[in-house]
Order: sequence, then C-alpha cells, then structure tokens
Amino acid sequence: MNSTLTERFKRITTFIFDIDGVMTDGSVIALETGEQPRIFNVRDGYGINRAIRMGYRVAIISAQSQVGVRKRLEYLGVTDIFIGTSPDGKLPVFKKYLAETGLTEDEIVFMGDDLPDYEVMRTSVMGACPADSADEILAIADYISPKNGGRGAVRDLIEQVMKAQGKWMAWFE
Repeated sequence: MNSTLTERFKRITTFIFDIDGVMTDGSVIALETGEQPRIFNVRDGYGINRAIRMGYRVAIISAQSQVGVRKRLEYLGVTDIFIGTSPDGKLPVFKKYLAETGLTEDEIVFMGDDLPDYEVMRTSVMGACPADSADEILAIADYISPKNGGRGAVRDLIEQVMKAQGKWMAWFE
C-alpha cells in the first residue's frame, strides 16, 4: 500500500457503506411474498461490529429498504441507517449526515460499487470499492479492495484502516 493511502487511512473515523454489491454480492432472491432477502458475509459483519466497538462510526446509505436488512444492521450495532433513500440519490443524504454529525469529508471513507454511489464518491471523501465494482466506480476509487462485494470487501477496508492506525490487534492487547 502506498504511503499517501496509508496517511489518508490514518484520518478515518467513519465508514459509510452501500448495501447491494458492497455488503452483499448484489444478488437478491425474489420470494412470492415480495420479500427480497440478501446474504451477508459473516466476516464483514465481524469487521463492522469490531469497528463500532473500537469507537468508529459506521453508517449505511442505500436505496433498498428490506426489513431484514435493517435488523441485520441493528444486530451488528449500526445506528446510522439511511435505507430507502430518496429518488434524488445518496448525495443529499450524505450531505445531511455530515451536517448533522459535524464530520468532515477527510474523516470518512465511503464504499460503493455502482453508479448510484458515483456522486458521493466524487466528493472529497475517500472513495473505496469492491474489486467487482462497475468500471466507472473503479476509475474514481481511492482504494479498490482485492475482495468482491459480499465476499469480504467491507472487512478488508475496515482492517486496512485499523491497521494503518495501529488498532487492528489492539483489541487483543
């Protein structure tokens, strides 16, 4: 990892994630009831919970709004959940979150994978994405995880940030 990226990781206090294609592999199961369950990676979940327990903020900004997804996020300890975002996209939600929390963009890493994430990633926030993201997202990402969405990309990002800050193994010391 290059030194510029490591220095940016050292300033991160907050992770913001999309869901479909980042926390999941982008697949949905369409049930006759209308529900569309997703499958989450347990290691990603462990990374999220560990980050929260180590004092990081974790937020979710996503267009989808399944009840089961919210329950999973709450189980992991995520409290800043913005799902079912407006047709205006994620950028207004992101800006409102910054205004309400007082966070600055250099404290945040946002992980997205597809065009609905493009506007947020084009801000001065640090942009990250899974390896299997859309080409347009890969082209603007500051950090590309070697892992695919739903297959450890979230955990990888959290681990890289915490390692840069010397906190990854602090849990056990």
